[in-house]
Order: sequence, then C-alpha cells, then structure tokens
Amino acid sequence: MDTLSLVILFVMAFLPPIFYAIWIRNTEKYDREKWIPIIICFLWGATIAVIASLIIEIFLGSIAFFSINEPGTLLLVSLVLIAPFAEELTKPLVMRFNIVKKELVEPEDGLIYGAVAGLGFSATENLFYGYDAFISEGVLFFLILITIRSFAGCLLHASATAWTGYGYGKFIMKKSKFVKVLPYFALAIIVHGLYNFLPAFGMITGISLGALSAFIFVSITIYIVRKKIMTLDGIGH
Repeated sequence: MDTLSLVILFVMAFLPPIFYAIWIRNTEKYDREKWIPIIICFLWGATIAVIASLIIEIFLGSIAFFSINEPGTLLLVSLVLIAPFAEELTKPLVMRFNIVKKELVEPEDGLIYGAVAGLGFSATENLFYGYDAFISEGVLFFLILITIRSFAGCLLHASATAWTGYGYGKFIMKKSKFVKVLPYFALAIIVHGLYNFLPAFGMITGISLGALSAFIFVSITIYIVRKKIMTLDGIGH
C-alpha cells in the first residue's frame, strides 16, 4: 500500500467517528463538554481500549475454542458474548481518570463521554478492517466496507458504550455503590451483542435481512441515546 492510499485509509477510518463525536458532543444545548476530555476519551478508545480488549478477547477466545467444538456456536459466542464483554469493559474505563471524572456534573455527561470513547474505538476498528479489505479484496470492497462501518459500526460503539458511561456518571454524581453501574454495563453488552448477532445469524442461516436489521437496530439505539441526552439537558435547565 502506497503513502497516498495509507493517507486515504486513515482519513476514511477516522473522519466519520470524529464527525460523530462532535455531533454527540453538540447534542447538548447547555453547558457542552470541554474539548480536552472529549479528545482524551476518543484517543483512549482508539488506543488503550483496543489493545486491552484484544488481550481479553484472545484469553477468553482461547478458553471458548477448547470448550466448544461446533464452529457456528463458537462464532456466535465470540461475536455475541466475548467481544461485547471485552470491548464494553475497556472503552469506558477512561472515565475513571480525574480529567474526565471531574466533568461528570450532569446526568447526560456520562452518555456523551461513553459514546465518544466508543467512537474512538470504532475509528481504529475501521482502520484495521479497512486495511485488511484493501489488501485482500481491493479498492471497491474497501470502499463498500468502510462506508458500511462508517455508519453502522461507529454508531453501534457510540450507542452501546454510552450506557455504561451513563451508569458511571450517575455513580460519580450520587456517590453510590459501584455495583449500581453493572446494570448499565450489562445493557451495553446486550446492545453490542444483539447488533453482532443479527448479521452473524444471517451469515449462518443464509438470511440476507441480518445486515439490514442491524442497520435499523443501530439507528434506533443512537436515536434513543441522543434523545436521552437532549431530555436530561433540558431538565437541568
């Protein structure tokens, strides 16, 4: 891959998630989040969260590989349980850093920071998948894949991780027990897992509606997240 192709790959991988991060941040009408913690959340998702989740996925995947003999079942377990658990565990951990934590002063703040961390993760995923598609399948397949991921993949990571962020934000504001974050973490895993299940089920069964269902699902989830941000933002003012 030449230099120009690499530049195009990076731009196409990162530009949509950056646009969505700005979009999510600007969903608030009042007291919008500062740019520095927004950038830190995005960079964490794009770097540390990717590495940490990969380590966890390899560990849990090896256990599943030696425990499950049926390939279809192993695929579903990996996509629906292992990947969502590992990724939704690592992405929102950036909110434990003081530079982000001190900004959690309104209920909607956690939704925003969680979503932005998810978008950073999505950017790096776009980069990896895009590079593989470009090398193995060519320019046309790369363009199709990156276009799909720029919508569905980005908004999935934003909408899933937003919920853990919301739970963590409430935990910080109310100084409650950390265990109360777990239901929101579970919701993030369910959202992520269900999204992964729809196209995977389609591939296994030959049902072509799986990808379309995933598109519809992610459109609904990001709408709910943004609606929640706007509602909470309005209540506080």
